[in-house]
Amino acid sequence: MDKTDPPQAFGVFKPVGSTVIAFRSAADMQAAVNSLLEQGFADSTMVRYTPAEMTVQVEANLQTASPLASFGYELDLVKAHGVLAENGCSFLVVHAPDDAQAERVAAVARATKAVSAQHYGTFMIEELTGLTPGHTPDAT
Repeated sequence: MDKTDPPQAFGVFKPVGSTVIAFRSAADMQAAVNSLLEQGFADSTMVRYTPAEMTVQVEANLQTASPLASFGYELDLVKAHGVLAENGCSFLVVHAPDDAQAERVAAVARATKAVSAQHYGTFMIEELTGLTPGHTPDAT
């Protein structure tokens, strides 16, 4: 995935075959990256976003979103990612096109203090952490 030209559907971010994970801090995100690298994921399958970079992407998506984007979950997730970015969350997008890879990424997200995580399929977006996107839980 190219961060400068992210995949979209109806004018909003939709990285099909990837998992988008939000972390409270860059350190938490790096712990996830390290775990994924140890499990054999290539660094080239991961794209990192700072809170500022995600904010810029969200603002651009909100300006270009098609009215059709409001029929699915994509626009809601864009808005939720914006709230998380405003709260200082860093984001990791991991290309995990098959179910086994997606489950490994989900396990890492759960084990490394992810605030939220969603896997983007062609027709469905699956919430992986059991947390409500856009609501930053208290640190544990």
